[in-house]
Amino acid sequence: MRRITILGATGSIGQNTIDLIARTPDAYEVVALTGGANIARLAQDARALGAQLAVTADPERLSELRDALAGSGVAAAAGPQALIEAASRPADWVMSAIVGAAGLAPGLAALQQGATLALANKETLVCAGALVLETARRHGAQLLPVDSEHSAVFQALIGEDMAAVERVILTASGGAFRDWPLSALQTASLAEASSHPNWDMGQRITIDSASMFNKALELIETKEYFGVDGDRIEVLVHPESLVHALVGFRDGALMAHVGPPDMRHAIGFALHWPERRDLPVERLDLARIGQLNFSAPDDARYPALRLARAVMRRGGLAGAAFNAAKERALDAFIAGRIGFLDMAAVVEAVLDRLEAEPGLIDAAMTLDNVLQTDHLARMRADQVMASRH
Repeated sequence: MRRITILGATGSIGQNTIDLIARTPDAYEVVALTGGANIARLAQDARALGAQLAVTADPERLSELRDALAGSGVAAAAGPQALIEAASRPADWVMSAIVGAAGLAPGLAALQQGATLALANKETLVCAGALVLETARRHGAQLLPVDSEHSAVFQALIGEDMAAVERVILTASGGAFRDWPLSALQTASLAEASSHPNWDMGQRITIDSASMFNKALELIETKEYFGVDGDRIEVLVHPESLVHALVGFRDGALMAHVGPPDMRHAIGFALHWPERRDLPVERLDLARIGQLNFSAPDDARYPALRLARAVMRRGGLAGAAFNAAKERALDAFIAGRIGFLDMAAVVEAVLDRLEAEPGLIDAAMTLDNVLQTDHLARMRADQVMASRH
């Protein structure tokens, strides 16, 4: 019986993970589930799966969680430190699906106890790629990608020599605004940005898809995880979201991963790795689909891609600054304080300001320095946004 922990159990990735393990419950022992404000969902899943521990990230919701778990035998805890302690409990496989930089410290804790970490939290590698990979190596832990694009690259590389890889191509749906005129983007509403044409995801990542900030993060994540130079990583807009990534080799061949837009495929691959097992996902009818379309992304429409390439060239702690500024700008867009296109402008201004602070971006890659850079970038983002009004 495999011991399983799900960090971010109440989000879309966590719920899809639960869907898979609940189909063969006798195969798993659920050590811990963590979530945010959705206490009812967290408690319901913890009861149904017989989890040892349920943790909410919000300390003020602890009594609510305890009440919801009364009589179940499931322990309750709350707060950032409790998330780390949950990740530190001995487990064989840990899903890292906490949204944003908040997932970094729990993910590191899981690696430090030698677990296989299924990484759906792209910010972990964006903010601290070198630290994460070294932690996994030092503790004999396995790091498996769960983003559909990186799972696709991982699968395309099985049995291949990285020295033969010429390029990696990530695909992007283009999000909600791929067909909008550029002139309309500044007035795009929150509701419009929160509707994805293909994928069923949480609000924040859906908006990141519309702005292509999610693909910007994935560019950096690809460089960190696979060790591929940034100038060998490409992006194509692929409206059907069926080809998730391609790997090009020095003999001119392209290896493509094709599958339905269903996160249970990438999750299931990581859950069962190194085996392939049956998964409850659609089997594609290529004759019915008929054609697949690809186009180059428009830099004017998606400035986040340009910023990500600058971050990859800069290195150091630039990824941590980039992600923190992006999260803060996204918060402001959701709150109605800035427009859709303002998010990229805020991030670029923050990167410029932090680059001018001597020694900050070039500081050693430690957890403390990553968190300090994250904190400073959020402060600078608030300052930038305040100065724009």
